[in-house]
Amino acid sequence: MTSEHSWHVVAGFGAHIKSTGTTLSILYKGEQKEFPLLSVRHLLLVGGHNIHTAAVTRLLRQGSSISFFDADGTPVGMLNPFGSDVGADIRKAQRARMPHTFAQEIANTTLKSRLLAIERTGDQQGKSLFYEGEQEILHRLLRDLEYLVTMDELRRVHKLTGDMYYEIMGRSISPELGFRRRTSRPHQDPVNAMLSLGYAMLFGNTIVSVMGAYLDPNHGFLREGERSLVSDLIDPLKASMVDAAVFSIARAGLVDGGYEISTKRCHLDEDVVNALIAALRDSVNQEIIDDNVLSLSQAVMGEGPFSLAYQVSGMITDPVPRSH
Repeated sequence: MTSEHSWHVVAGFGAHIKSTGTTLSILYKGEQKEFPLLSVRHLLLVGGHNIHTAAVTRLLRQGSSISFFDADGTPVGMLNPFGSDVGADIRKAQRARMPHTFAQEIANTTLKSRLLAIERTGDQQGKSLFYEGEQEILHRLLRDLEYLVTMDELRRVHKLTGDMYYEIMGRSISPELGFRRRTSRPHQDPVNAMLSLGYAMLFGNTIVSVMGAYLDPNHGFLREGERSLVSDLIDPLKASMVDAAVFSIARAGLVDGGYEISTKRCHLDEDVVNALIAALRDSVNQEIIDDNVLSLSQAVMGEGPFSLAYQVSGMITDPVPRSH
């Protein structure tokens, strides 16, 4: 996919943002970057920065928006030009779309990414992680996804394959870690605790892009409810961008320490958290996230097919686009 998105993200702390009549300038950690002002249709500020009021005024005057987020990607607020409802057309189109084809692509790509993750992990360990018949079951379900006609069927298969994926991946690490399946908070094992931290980071990166494209983060296709669209979009990316790092760290020596389990939850050691965050900075690929959001925004507007890319160990895999 080619990035053609018109939103621009400034993340971290301490950037200085100003503008002339034609240029937006961003000074961050001693590096100056400049962008044509008209190319910035949505400026997204994540963390704490300094922005000149002249830059705010010029952006709003040309019809652009400015959104603000906490450092973890939690939306705080948005500035829109006076009297406008920027993004209303795309959100209306998003809500009007029948969910099935979009949900089918999400479930299909998620299962492909998980199958590849299981197979690659097994190759790295020199053994198959599948018990007899499991690989055939998952590949059959992948083929069946194309023929499922109801949302309930799609959601059931998506949940079933997800449960199988985590159980199978759990065989790649020591049983002493106590990981059997994906659980809800509060977590009683370090692997689930690390997965939740990683998914939160991926969620934060994705919701910024979703709002940058003016999509409604609360209107999903496979899921329903608050932030459901973001949860849909991160599913195909979890295996390569988060799970690979988590299971690699788990195999590297967590049995010898790095966490403590209390009566209420598992507490990760600071060194483990820092190691995971460092790994995720390398594995979370913002370009793929942005391209997937762009594909969705174009599809809901009828400007192209909806297809999701995902990354596996540095390799971008782009499934065959589906018509919608």
